[in-house]
Amino acid sequence: MSGAMSCNLSARLPLDRLALYIPSRTKRGRLIGRIVDAMKVILAQPRGFCAGVVRAIEIVERALEKYGPPVYVRHEIVHNKHVVENLKAKGARFVEDLSEVPADAVTIFSAHGVAKSVEEEAAARNLPVLNATCPLVTKVHNQGKRYVGQGRQLILIGHAGHPEVEGTMGQIPSPVILVQSEADVEALDLAADTPVAYVTQTTLSVDDTQGVIAALQRKFSNLVGPETRDICYATQNRQSAVRELSKQVDMILVVGAKNSSNSNRLREIGSEEGRPSYLIADGSELDPNWLVGMNTVGITAGASAPEVLVDDVIAALRRLGPVEVSVLPGRQEKIEFRLPPELAKAS
Repeated sequence: MSGAMSCNLSARLPLDRLALYIPSRTKRGRLIGRIVDAMKVILAQPRGFCAGVVRAIEIVERALEKYGPPVYVRHEIVHNKHVVENLKAKGARFVEDLSEVPADAVTIFSAHGVAKSVEEEAAARNLPVLNATCPLVTKVHNQGKRYVGQGRQLILIGHAGHPEVEGTMGQIPSPVILVQSEADVEALDLAADTPVAYVTQTTLSVDDTQGVIAALQRKFSNLVGPETRDICYATQNRQSAVRELSKQVDMILVVGAKNSSNSNRLREIGSEEGRPSYLIADGSELDPNWLVGMNTVGITAGASAPEVLVDDVIAALRRLGPVEVSVLPGRQEKIEFRLPPELAKAS
């Protein structure tokens, strides 16, 4: 195809086909290109909802069924606008402070957990509370309490301002030191023989924390922490899947919310692996320009993103041209967490 023919073809292409028109230049600088017959899309496995998120959403839905709307949820139940808006439509009301909850109203704590002071405020007001805190987050709380009970200085590895971090620090009955990087560890003004323990934010994986943990091990001679198997399985599995996915695709789309810690980290990992990676809430945020020159697209989703949003992204790709979808072999997750007893028998 000549350069002139290619340019004319580009001009004649419908706008929604331009993403599948792959331009390049000849030695003389003339524009040439080709139409991709089918975009290959590979889905990461696992992706999307984890057991803690499924449990949290089900708690809100069953509470609405059992008690009727409205029910009040402190903070977003999970960090995903689609999920939150869907629950709002069913009668859930999301608040940031318990002062916004009317007397006697059913109150739900989000999957991220809350500080002890929040639990005490709810108890003082006799609010009927359903706790949707992820059991793995609760496990971190209990580990931290056990460590400080042993007389150790507790260090939390996590992101400042994240609701899980705020909840964990508020659950521990002694001062907690938050570190986010190896530099933070080096700056700690503690003697080398100080009895120290660490716990981690659950949305950080083994890979995310290993550098900081190594820095703690270098700095302190009396250090303890959770076993590797205690790290959130869902975070590690999704990150490992993205690393595998990056070996087989030209670019990566991560479906998730901008305020989702684990979704942002998935995008970062894709970039670290040398693949252009983009975080999008749904198919409406897909930029066709990203697809120029890309034959194979990988898709994953953060732990709080429902599969319907992955389907929406695939549908957006199909509007640009033919798509062949396959799933990367990966770990099958079969973990389920029990609901609160008050809701276990709800229909």
